[in-house]
Amino acid sequence: MASEDLSGFLAAWPHEPGRVNARLITGDDEREWVQVRLDLGVLQMSADGRPDGVYPENHESLLDYHVHRREQYVRQTSTSAGFVLSPDECRSLREEAVQYYHRYVALFAIGDYDRVIRDTSRNLRLFDLCRDCGAAEPDRTLLEQFRPHVITMRARAQAELAVAEQQPKQALAAIDAGLAELRAHLEEGGQTEAFERSSEAQLLRGMRDALIPKLPASQRVELEERLRAALDAENYELAAILRDELRLLRD
Repeated sequence: MASEDLSGFLAAWPHEPGRVNARLITGDDEREWVQVRLDLGVLQMSADGRPDGVYPENHESLLDYHVHRREQYVRQTSTSAGFVLSPDECRSLREEAVQYYHRYVALFAIGDYDRVIRDTSRNLRLFDLCRDCGAAEPDRTLLEQFRPHVITMRARAQAELAVAEQQPKQALAAIDAGLAELRAHLEEGGQTEAFERSSEAQLLRGMRDALIPKLPASQRVELEERLRAALDAENYELAAILRDELRLLRD
């Protein structure tokens, strides 16, 4: 009988304060698992599917289950109006989102950017479902405070993946798309001025500033063309961003 004492296992993988100490392993069942070393032990999550390995209502996740329910409702009624999620259902969805949060943070530390993109995109769909279908107002709004973080994590993963594949142009596009999505979210919530001082926006701008000098010379011509088009369209906000990018290229 295998020992239930984890002392030897934990001693062989010491905790490192101040960083996400994560790794990807293959289990005895040939499945991949994400492990995170904590100060008092270890967290283990399935690398695919729901992190805890559970299949609620015979679906990969509660999100998939409720999306299926909504699709059935639309087929029966020809409208999504009237489909609602109860407070308990929204609470369970929020708890599920936390599982995916823990996993995508660990996956980012490992550098598994494809899976980070998958999990962050999935959590954004969960946020959308609660926002659109929650029966109670708090359930429709509670997750929105976390949307900027998830948008930023996805943009970072998309950019890091593109850089790893030596595609700096695609990396820049991912960062710009993330910034645009952040701005749109904050403006929709009446927080237009919050974008400029947002820590998420500052982080993405920092990534962009570090990336721009690595762009090929041909990118300068494209940026100049985009700048002219932005000025012609009187899109002065985009023009200011493009000017900054061109300045960094020259520097």
